[in-house]
Amino acid sequence: MKFRKLGNTNLNVSLICLGTMTWGTQNSEKDAFEQMDYSIDQGINFFDTAELYSVPPTKDSYGKTETMIGNWFEKRKNRDKIILASKIAGPGLDWIRGGKNSFSEKKIEEAIDNSLKRLKTDYIDLYQLHWPERSTNCFGRREYKVDKNEGEWNDFENVLQSLEKFIKNGKIRYIGVSNETPYGLSKYLEISKNKNLPRMMSVQNPYSLVNRTYEIGMSEISIREKCGLLVYYPLASGALSGKYRNGQMPKNARMTLFKGWERMLNPLAMKAYDEYHKLSKENNMTMVQLAQAFVNSRPFVTSNIIGATTMDQLKENIDSIKVELTEEIMEKINLIHNNNPNPAP
Repeated sequence: MKFRKLGNTNLNVSLICLGTMTWGTQNSEKDAFEQMDYSIDQGINFFDTAELYSVPPTKDSYGKTETMIGNWFEKRKNRDKIILASKIAGPGLDWIRGGKNSFSEKKIEEAIDNSLKRLKTDYIDLYQLHWPERSTNCFGRREYKVDKNEGEWNDFENVLQSLEKFIKNGKIRYIGVSNETPYGLSKYLEISKNKNLPRMMSVQNPYSLVNRTYEIGMSEISIREKCGLLVYYPLASGALSGKYRNGQMPKNARMTLFKGWERMLNPLAMKAYDEYHKLSKENNMTMVQLAQAFVNSRPFVTSNIIGATTMDQLKENIDSIKVELTEEIMEKINLIHNNNPNPAP
């Protein structure tokens, strides 16, 4: 396994992070235990979860994933071997604290305390804001329009002051953001510096061969400010495995079972998948190996969050750490990208 520094902390996290969002819907607790056992045997020390999980998010699935991880900690007695990341949900889901703005001190405390109970631990290493309270672009939205009816939201300084309280009392160690923009991340970093408040150590945003928008503005901040990317959707929700090519919709695949990821299967994206399939075959590797090795190679990436519903998928994803892409392959990747940039954000 390879390791990279989390922000400017003294934590070295594995370049491959175990993602957990399918546990409780597509995966049983038995599956989750098997994935965690195998991952730790492969040198992975970094797990990512959220109070929201499992997905797709529903009232019934809320909290199931954290509960499974907590049960594993209790049974294996190895909490100290894992750098654990979780997230507090933003507004919009009425079964999570009424669906209103979530980042007041009182609501953060409620969210942390409930996560700690489910996780059966007394601290979370990295606590992340799952998505912003303010109206902004995330989850594939492109054109930004100010929502004049968004109402009040907790400003950046108040959020950092609230989080500082829970760092000081030991419930969380470090903080990060998710689904954030250059504006939001810059504001958090500026205020933490000027006000001597806790700083964001990471950003969890989507990034893949078919969504390289992070490179435009966020990558420079990640490198210069030591606030690296924790990549989610490195396989574009599984589409970069090639399993949806040629009109296929595999029986138990996520996009066959659930709605919400249709943007990954638009015509331009399907064209790109065909090109990457051809490139991978030319170089005697799978599409998964090509896609994951690309993400692993990026200098602004701290860790690549992989998700799997089968052990074969998990093993292939983890094994991508052994794949090195040549300059020639990178040139061909960039040519494909330049001819069809960011078709599946």
